[in-house]
Parts: sequence; structure tokens; C-alpha cells
Amino acid sequence: RKTKPLSTGAKSAGEQLSAFLSALLKLVATTPRCALVFTLAVGKDLAATDAYAAEHEEVARVMEELASIAARNATILNPTREDETVAVLKRRLFERIDEAAAGPIVAAYGELWKRFADHLPPGCRSGEAAEALRASWPFHPDLVAVLTEKLASLGKFQRIRGMLRLLGRTIHRLWLERPHDAHAIHTHHLDLGFQPLRDELTIRLERPDMVPPLTADIATGEAGPTTDDGKQAGPGLARELDRRQFAGMAPYASYVARTIFLHSLAYPEDRAGIAPPELRFAVLSPSLDFEFVEQARQLFVHESSFLDDRPGAPYRFRTEPNLTQILRREEDRVDAGSLRDRLNGRIREIFDGRTLEFVPFPAGPFDVPDETSNRRPRLVLIGHEAATVDRLVPKIPELVLKIFRQRGSSGDFRRARNHLLFLVAEEQEVETIRTLVRRRLALESISGPTWAQQLPEYQRKQVEENKTRIEAETAIAVQKAYRHIFYPSRVRMEGAEEDLAHTVLEHPAAAAKPGDGQRMIVERLRELGKLRLPEDEPDSPAYVRDRTPLRKGAITTGKLRQEFFDDPSLPMLVGEDVFLKLLRKGVEQGEFVYRRGDLIWAKGLPAPGTIAIDEESELFTAAYARDQGIWPRPAPPPPPPPPPDGSTGGSGPRKLPEDGGGPPPPPEPETVEAEAPLREALARVFEQARGRGWKALAWLELRPFDPADAFTLAGLAGLVPKAAKRIRYEVAIESPGTSRLELAFDGPSEEEKPVRDFLRPQIEVARSKGREHDVACTIHLLFEGGLALAGTAAEELGERLARAGAAAAQVRASAGGAP
Repeated sequence: RKTKPLSTGAKSAGEQLSAFLSALLKLVATTPRCALVFTLAVGKDLAATDAYAAEHEEVARVMEELASIAARNATILNPTREDETVAVLKRRLFERIDEAAAGPIVAAYGELWKRFADHLPPGCRSGEAAEALRASWPFHPDLVAVLTEKLASLGKFQRIRGMLRLLGRTIHRLWLERPHDAHAIHTHHLDLGFQPLRDELTIRLERPDMVPPLTADIATGEAGPTTDDGKQAGPGLARELDRRQFAGMAPYASYVARTIFLHSLAYPEDRAGIAPPELRFAVLSPSLDFEFVEQARQLFVHESSFLDDRPGAPYRFRTEPNLTQILRREEDRVDAGSLRDRLNGRIREIFDGRTLEFVPFPAGPFDVPDETSNRRPRLVLIGHEAATVDRLVPKIPELVLKIFRQRGSSGDFRRARNHLLFLVAEEQEVETIRTLVRRRLALESISGPTWAQQLPEYQRKQVEENKTRIEAETAIAVQKAYRHIFYPSRVRMEGAEEDLAHTVLEHPAAAAKPGDGQRMIVERLRELGKLRLPEDEPDSPAYVRDRTPLRKGAITTGKLRQEFFDDPSLPMLVGEDVFLKLLRKGVEQGEFVYRRGDLIWAKGLPAPGTIAIDEESELFTAAYARDQGIWPRPAPPPPPPPPPDGSTGGSGPRKLPEDGGGPPPPPEPETVEAEAPLREALARVFEQARGRGWKALAWLELRPFDPADAFTLAGLAGLVPKAAKRIRYEVAIESPGTSRLELAFDGPSEEEKPVRDFLRPQIEVARSKGREHDVACTIHLLFEGGLALAGTAAEELGERLARAGAAAAQVRASAGGAP
């Protein structure tokens, strides 16, 4: 540089360079033990990129003139041929390398590559990759390829000096940090979050256009950039994925992202990038799990903002945002009101249907009617902004309890409780459905005419495909979120204040169409035995008789139908078909007698054309109908006997039998009864008996309502002295599917205990699994000589039996006859 002229018109000393070098070559050639060595920092095309580039190229032109002279005695050396690059790097970077230690490491890599050969490049199966690792160790073959084939193709990369700067800083950090997976130095060990390395690959290579993808998708610098409003930027997608998905493990996502980025630095563009098999090969090591590598690859590719999203393109970063980044920007612009309206509309579409009456997003009891003119159970969907359920600790939301208890705006008691089902969203899934609907709105925005002119054809096609896919994913996500059902049942969920049980819907396995959400709810409740569709069979007539006021002997069909709306222990009926089947089954089995006006339908009689469900039609138990002379009808009275004089009658006087024609039937015993907690019910019965002037009770009948109370009370009754004890059980337990267990026992208390011991665990299992079950227990105490009402004998008996706790029961007693 100093040979250039200092002023205009002056001669350059550089003009003498050719003559000087020619003379120098001749002198060296004639001098013993002397050699001339000259080096030039130019490439094969004689182009220089280092400092003093112009001077290097000028000397190179001079040397071309002297080539014929120098060639006669010259030995041309390329100090860094392709096959010598690794050796030069090893010698310059390490004081010592234990080549013997490479054997076990290469063997471990070889076994790993063979195990996953179907997902890796062909050389991994043949052993070629293992030989390449043996030759390049401690450098991974992919790192060598990046340095010699990708980075070396860039005009600003200083080949050996550039490699030494990158690797020197990388090895220094590895030596300090000692990561457990560094069996060899991989491409991903170049930490792109380390500012000096970032500068080498951006500032020194004059690629500032690669800073946005580096910052957004891989990692910010150690200090981290700031956004336009002065706030600290995020850590980068890869680091965020590592924190979210791979906490406590190797930074799988960062490894994937760094490898793709370094493979993206190549010239020309068609040499940039890496295919999935090569990416797996570059990242995988004996200390990394293949499945996690795959998971990180898929997550990063799906969420990256700058990866090339053109069809068929390898994994490589571009300087322009891809469709993912465009979508994120549009998602940020989605209006909250539009998001709420679209999401709520989608929820309505999915859970509306014809089987259940749909009541979406009620604000309170006043939005949920209590009338039952629509003979379908109501599905009340609680809005996710109003209440949710925790996945791990589900509790009944306050809004559900309020609607279940009250009706209207005045807080009146709700009657038709067995007419309501509640569907509530899971708290942990709500944000997912919001995200999907927000993305759907963003896709609709960029598919409009404004964006259509800006997006290339392949991205417009991706937008349409994503719209279809998001629609299906949203339906699945909504059903996955709204999966908690609270339904009326005497078997309450633990800690519940009302007769409500809880069940969870299984996740749908495929995309759902609008309306399928209700179908899943119906199927689940049918599995639990809580819901009956028109095509289903009814419960047994005896079960319904004992669970409803029909057990007293008579009820109208309208009131009995209303019991199914009111009583949580009964199933929900869709329409009237199952109820009519119940009436027919009960009559045909001889359990019921139906009467409407003068029409009577009983077992053996032809069925009426229609069965009315109203307050004019009556239903009787067979025993009650028989006792009241409803059916069979009483026989006509026998004809009077002929007169003793043999006449056939006439208007003359006749002598009638003194007993009226035969002994009259014994009168029905007079009884007293009460329903209340056992202690109170017994006290009321004793009071009624004393009020009628009875001196003693001949018998006492106890019918506890709860199965657990029944078993306890049966044991206590067996200890009552001076009384004959007889116990009757009628049990029905329904299992999943169509299985049903029915058991009847009627015998003395001495034989009852084995039956009780058998039934108790069966009922506990049914209760814990939410299966429908019913236990009707009747305990008869027949007192020898009667239970005196004077004195304290009756109260002492009450105290003895009240040890069963606050058991509710029906108590009947009489001063005569038999129960």
C-alpha cells in the first residue's frame, strides 16, 4: 500500500514490483540452502475478501506474469485442502486429543444411528457416518459440513480464520459449562444466544437481515433486545419452547433451531437449508432422546415465524416473516367482542340438538324455566366466563347450585329438579378454545381481498386449508373443554350440598359436527342409567312403585309422571314413550291397575286404545285395587234362600238369616303412621296412638329410606326384646350396559344378617361408581303381649332404635291385627 504515489503525476513504486520479484527469484535459485515462500489470501478465482484485499489482488496479477518463471522451481501448496481442514482445526484448537477415547464414543453413535436408521440419512445404516465421525472427532460430521460447505460458500467468510473464531469461542464455553450431551461437538453447540458468536454470523458476514429471525425464533442476545415501546423482548421461540416443554432437560428446541439457522447461511440460496433426516442426524446423540428430538422439531417448525413455508422447501430461515408470523399479527388485532360472539356461537352449534332442550349461557335461575310442558330434560350450559371447573378438584359451581335450588327472580323453590342437566367447562382448557377461535378470525381476515393481493399463491392455499383444519380443531377443543356434567342423583358427589352427581365426558377422537356434542352427553348419561330415550326399556314397576307415592296404593298418572321430573332418584325420561311402557309393563305383570272413568285395565284385560297421562286417570297397586274392591270387582251377593214353606217367593214375609247371610270379613286394622327422621317419626306415632286411646301396640313397621340406614336399623331391630322380628329386602342395582341385579328377601331377623353382609358392599360399590341402585327395606316388629303405651316402654324402644342416627323412615303401627 505504501508503494502507491503520494501526489498526482508521481510514479508508483509498485511499477517496479514485477522486476523486483523476478530478480529475487533468480537470486534465490542460485543461493544454496535458501527458499522463497510467498502467501496470498485469495481464493481460487484470485478474489480477496480479507484486509488489504486490493493489494492481495494486485500481487496476484503480478504473480500470474511471473508464473512461467516461478513454475520451473516452485512447489505450489494449498495449506488447507478440503481433506486437511479438520486436521488444521484440531491442531490449532487443542493442545492434545486422546484419539483412543474416540472408539467407544463412535461405537455409541453408530449403535444409535443404526437403531433409528429409518429416520436418518442412508449413510447411518451402512456405517459410513460412523467412519466420518471417527475421522472428524471431536467434531460431528454435520458441523464439519456446515463449516466447509455452507459457511465457506459465503463471500465474507474467512474460511480457516472464520472457523477458528467460531469454534474457539464455542469450545471455550463447552469447556466451562460441560453439557452432559457433548460426546462430540455438534452444530447446535454453537450457542447463538452468545453475543460474540451472533456477531460473527451477522455483523462480520454482513448479514444484518438475519437478525430478526435469529432474535424471534432462536434466542435474543444475552442482554436481550427491546421492543418499540422500550420493554424487554421475549427470550425467543426456541428458548420459550425449552422452558415450556423441556424444562429440566437438554434444550432440545434450541438445538433444533441453531442447527437449522447455521444450515441457512449458504450461497446460493438453493444450497441453504436442511432436510428432516439430516436434521435428526445433526442433533441426535447418545445422551439425547430421539422422541424428544422429534417433538422439538415438530413444535419448532409449527410455531416458527421465519422458517421457509413454501411447499417442498427444506428447513431454512428467510428474512421475511412466514404465514405463521402474519397470522400472529392478525390475531393481536382480533376484537375481544368479536371473539366472544364467535366462540359462543360455535358452542351453541355444537351442543344444540333435538334430544335435550338447550339453555345456553344463563345468567341466573330466571333464565331457566321450571315448567315441564316440553317433555325433554333441559341441558343448561354454563358460560365459561361465568363459571368453570378445576380439572383436579372439581366442585359444583355456585351458579349451578343456585339454578338447581331456585326458579324465577324471586328465589322460589325449584320443583322440577330432575329435569336439569348442567354442562360446565374445564378451567385449564378455556384458553385453548379462545386461541383457536382467535386464529380462525385471523385466517378469515387475511383471506379477504386486502390480503389476497399481497400473499403468494401457495400462502393463499395454506390459508384456506388452515381455515378448514381450525374449524375441526375448534369443535374438538370445545367438547374437550365442556366435559363436566352435573346431574340430579341421590348419590351425591363428595361434599355436595344438593342431590347432584358429577361425571366427565371422554375426549372425542375425531372432528365433530355441530350437534354431536349433545349426542356424547346423552350416551354418557345412558351409560350411567340416568337418561332414558324413547327406544329404551323402563325401570321395573316394583322399583318405581317403591320410590314414588304409588307405594301408598294410588296416584294419578299425571302426578306419577311429575315424579320423574321432580325426584332425583328416578331416571330422566325423554318424551312419554318410556313412561307409557312402564305403565303397560306394570299392568301386564300384575303390579298395576289403571282406571279412567268406568274403564279399568288390569292384567288379563284388553289394553285401552290410549293411556292418558293426566289428573283424571288413576293408577293403583294390585294390592290396593284388590283391597278397595276396584279389581277384581266384588262378586254379586248370593240370591236369598227359598222360603221354608217351599213357595217361590212373592210378597209374603221371608225369614232372613240372623247373621245376614254369612260371616262378614274381618275389619281392616286401624293404623297410624308418620314419615320423618326416625326419632321424630316414632314419637309422632306414639302420640297418635295415645290420642286414639290405644293401650298398647300390637306391631310396628319401619321403612328406612337410605340403604345405609336400613342396614344399621335392621341390626338394631334384631336386638329388640319380646318381639318377633321379620325383615324384607327388595334390591335393584344397575350396572353399565344392560346388566341389572334384583334380589328379594323376606324372613326372620336371625336369617337376615348374611343377606345384609352381602348387600352392604354391593351398595357401596354402586354408590362409589355412580350406578343407579335402590334398596327397599321393611322391618316388622310383632310384640308378644303388645308394646304398652303407658309408662316408658315405648320411648325406651324409640331410644334403642334411634341409635341408627338421623335416619329418615316411614313408621306404621297398629293396636291390633297383623301388618
